[in-house]
Amino acid sequence: MGKHNEFGKEGEEIAVEYLMKQGYQIKYKNYRYLKAEIDIIAQQENTLAIIEVRARSNDRIIPIADTITKKKIQLLVLAADHYIVENDLDVEVRFDVITILKNKSVFKIEHLKSAFYHF
Repeated sequence: MGKHNEFGKEGEEIAVEYLMKQGYQIKYKNYRYLKAEIDIIAQQENTLAIIEVRARSNDRIIPIADTITKKKIQLLVLAADHYIVENDLDVEVRFDVITILKNKSVFKIEHLKSAFYHF
């Protein structure tokens, strides 16, 4: 596994720990449907958060959250819809992005709630 993939997985674990400290219940990690993958599905009260995790060692070229394409958003929405229908859920759904910026051994975490597409 490449170093960027290892850091991506580490970033997801950091995001899970962060969410749990914020009172979220982790429902699923790496949920897959067709060609889509949701990094984390978490719930806090009656809100289901569909979370895309972006981890980088620098953001000099482009802000991390801006790396999410329209195609990726469409896939996230498709997978989220499938998860909700499959589990017969009646919850508010929110699409979040958690960015993790690593500078040496220090991690900066930013949680962007309702980053895109709210229904």
